[in-house]
Amino acid sequence: MDGVIVVNKPQDFTSFDVVAVMRRLCGQRKIGHTGTLDPMATGVLPLLLGNAAKAQDILPDSDKEYVAQFRLGVRTDTLDIWGTVREEKEVQCGRADILNIIPKYTGEIFQLPPMYSAVKKDGVRLYDLARQGIEVERTPRKVTVSTLTLLTYDEETSSGQLKIACSKGTYIRTLIDDIGRELGCGAVMTSLVRTKACGFTLEDSVGLDEIRDLSHEGEQSENTRKLLRSCESLFETYRKINVSEKQAARFSNGGAIDIDRTAVKNSANDGEILRICDRNGSFIGLGKIDGEKRLIKIYKLFQVYNKGDQI
Repeated sequence: MDGVIVVNKPQDFTSFDVVAVMRRLCGQRKIGHTGTLDPMATGVLPLLLGNAAKAQDILPDSDKEYVAQFRLGVRTDTLDIWGTVREEKEVQCGRADILNIIPKYTGEIFQLPPMYSAVKKDGVRLYDLARQGIEVERTPRKVTVSTLTLLTYDEETSSGQLKIACSKGTYIRTLIDDIGRELGCGAVMTSLVRTKACGFTLEDSVGLDEIRDLSHEGEQSENTRKLLRSCESLFETYRKINVSEKQAARFSNGGAIDIDRTAVKNSANDGEILRICDRNGSFIGLGKIDGEKRLIKIYKLFQVYNKGDQI
């Protein structure tokens, strides 16, 4: 199988757990994912099967969207409600105070990775050190929070809900903890749902139980194949061009394509990435324009073109 299956990750599963389950259900060893979700989080987890795994490091849309619930007045070691409580304080702020803080955490910001995270320090995962009671110095990382909206807030329970759109590598737990520190009372994340990743939404995703119902372990069920999205669906933000049979064969064998013999000859932008498809519209791979040499060079090949085949 080559393509994308968008899973709605259940709670209490790690992202690797989901990959392991899907390997059994699909009879597919080569499966990658597009960004780890914590075990207690749920939501959109696109899985890359077969040749689609080549896309893992070149996805044009790596931003994520979340809906997170939080509670003020509590701090834990894991920055979420499932950790050990380190501090509890009376909450003396309201909705207006939160709204005043939010702009400070919108745009490009620096985050300190939490100790309970998969980030490595001298080759060791931070969460392995944290479980030994060891806290080490970490380097702040720049991330982008493009949307941070307070959806709800209940002053009686000091609990609310945030909508967040952010760049890859943003820790929502850290964002909530930072807001709590700024408010002077602390805050923890109490739930997290990823609502969008790589352009796919919750509406595009399928639960593991539904996939199990469609599948037989160890077999490549035709029903499971129906859930498969094409590799090309990951790159729909790029322009698409159809090339001739000879050009398709040349490109799939490592050769560049002459721009002046394509439909983009009058609109070629140096450095632009294009979806390269055969004359029937079947996806072969990605090409990158070399404006100076007037060539479309291979950026990433996903399928070898064979005359007469439907790729």
